[in-house]
Amino acid sequence: MTGPPHVGVTGAFLGLPTFQTAAKAALEDPVLRRNLAHATGTIRDKRAAVVGELANWEELRLAAEAIKDVALHRLDEHLEAFEANATAAGAVVHWARDAEEANRIVVALVQAEGASEVVKVKSILTQEIELNEALSAAGIDAWETDLAELIVQLGDDWPSHILVPAIHRNRAEVREIFLREMGKVGRPAPADLSDDPCRLAEAARLHLREKFLRAEVAVSGANFAIADTGSLVVVESEGNGRMCLTLPDTLISVVGIEKVLPSWRDLEVFLQVLPRSSTGERENPYTSIWTGPGAGPVVDGPRNVHIVLLDNGRTRVLADPKGRDALRCIRCSACLNVCPVYERTGGHSYGSVYPGPIGAVLTPQLRGTASDVDRSLPFASSLCGACFDVCPVRIDIPSMLVHLRTRVVDESRGGVPSVEQLAMKAASWTFADHRRLGAVGKVASTVGKVLRSKLMGGKQVLRQLPWPAGAWSHARDAPVPPAESFRDWWQRTDGGQQDGAS
Repeated sequence: MTGPPHVGVTGAFLGLPTFQTAAKAALEDPVLRRNLAHATGTIRDKRAAVVGELANWEELRLAAEAIKDVALHRLDEHLEAFEANATAAGAVVHWARDAEEANRIVVALVQAEGASEVVKVKSILTQEIELNEALSAAGIDAWETDLAELIVQLGDDWPSHILVPAIHRNRAEVREIFLREMGKVGRPAPADLSDDPCRLAEAARLHLREKFLRAEVAVSGANFAIADTGSLVVVESEGNGRMCLTLPDTLISVVGIEKVLPSWRDLEVFLQVLPRSSTGERENPYTSIWTGPGAGPVVDGPRNVHIVLLDNGRTRVLADPKGRDALRCIRCSACLNVCPVYERTGGHSYGSVYPGPIGAVLTPQLRGTASDVDRSLPFASSLCGACFDVCPVRIDIPSMLVHLRTRVVDESRGGVPSVEQLAMKAASWTFADHRRLGAVGKVASTVGKVLRSKLMGGKQVLRQLPWPAGAWSHARDAPVPPAESFRDWWQRTDGGQQDGAS
């Protein structure tokens, strides 16, 4: 069971609806909206509490921003240093240009071990490249071991949140999934399973335990890669990642090239800002760091360590001075939890494993804007700025969204103009001459007077405008034009008289 094959960044997402279409359907699901509001509200409150404890929070944000910028500006040097140090420690480093090459490398490594299944540490990057689907095509079962990822996998679903992939599910739904699906792929859930969180966690633990104990190969991502030591870092909250990183003989880690940090000392800053921004905790319950394979007479950890460094569009993002800041992202999901758009529409509306504000700027850069889905994502925001306020590495997502909107519009120039483009051209023509602007103002005032005389109860808004403006007013209340324009008011008051005197 590997879930739908259309949510990564490999191109199989074609055919999904645009954000606006998908969001409309999500808004009509009251259970989804209730689940999202409860979960994001809880995480927001926890984050605010632990961030408020630190008097130097803004200094930490500035430090995290600076460290990531240094890493990105000299990315080639840091990656070469990481490869040299990881290799010296006994790991084997592979380089992959794109998802296809990364999947081919991982499948070959698993087959070389003669394994028919792998256990996985939660990794959004392997979802980006659709690794589970590639392994399944080669006859290899990939088992998600993170509780939320297990729920998503068993439910033949896909993630809707970076931190809490099953945020769109409530406890009752999880219970039904466990009862229905666990027995098909391993140890079944107890027949008397309730929706108590402790019972659900126990059922998942027992189900996964047999997979941990027999697994010969594990696959992970990494939160950080330390250049000057060749170390990889994974932070998690449940401990199943630690099981994957220690029990199997072979560990394969797929790591985005933007995850590199220059030095061991840099990690200290991120181990403060990441848990506070993501789970609302002062520190992660489990922080696993490894440098090469285990050694000694009693091997502690995997005997074989492979690291796949993946580009998959990241150097293209790096080349854009206005878009490269998205590569600072440490996948904390703080921007999702404060976004009023995400809270109401959920992650599936974004058509990518990267939902929310960061997905709206990262996905179109990684995948390009050739499809309607990706062209719609930069417009999936109200530009309120809350995402920048909470981002621990200070990514200016609102400015980046405007930049990407400009790109989408520029790329569509030269063809048949859209209604929006025609409206903008008409506005440009009107504002270019004060006489035209004055004439339009008089027409609007006349229309306003007529409408105000006909509207009952002193209404100040129009529910629906006629075509073609109807598409705009479908989701907004259009104000009734004023009965008097600013120009007329100015001429009628002292302002106009002063102009005449001067």
